[in-house]
Amino acid sequence: MIEALKKDAAERMAKCVAALRVEFKRMRTGRASTSLLEHLKVDYYGSDVPLQQIANISIEDARTLVISPWEKTMVGPIEKAIHKSDLGLTPMTAGTVIRVPLPPLTEERRRDISKVVRQDAENARVSIRNVRRDVLTDIKELLKEKEISQDDERKAQEDIQKLTDRHIGEIDQQLAAKEKEILQV
Repeated sequence: MIEALKKDAAERMAKCVAALRVEFKRMRTGRASTSLLEHLKVDYYGSDVPLQQIANISIEDARTLVISPWEKTMVGPIEKAIHKSDLGLTPMTAGTVIRVPLPPLTEERRRDISKVVRQDAENARVSIRNVRRDVLTDIKELLKEKEISQDDERKAQEDIQKLTDRHIGEIDQQLAAKEKEILQV
């Protein structure tokens, strides 16, 4: 019973860390990354579709992304989606190819992005702590119903805390790496 709770907690905490990793990939740093545009939704014949489903996104050089739509008619809607996004990018069209140059980040913009990254990391930490709280509540219920002993409860609490500390450590490592990447000129 306790092992199932621990396993569930480990899976849920790992999902929190993985979600943070995905969020960090979307954050803009000094160099071009296809993950910057992958989440954009484009109007495709009346329905919003992720950009990567209607076009090929590639990196031309360190500061330029290239989008090659599979249909010529999608160039306009893709440009519109990039303009509407909060990324602050200006696409340039050359026939059926869209180039998206990434302007260099200013020091102020780097600090702003760093603040957002820290906030995302804190939200992930809170999620992990919520998982810990839920599991500890379940363990206390088992103790109250006399399905486990006090020693088992104490051991389970220690194991859950170790699991929590390990996952929060992973988040801190990701945060440090992302901040270093952002602040690198």
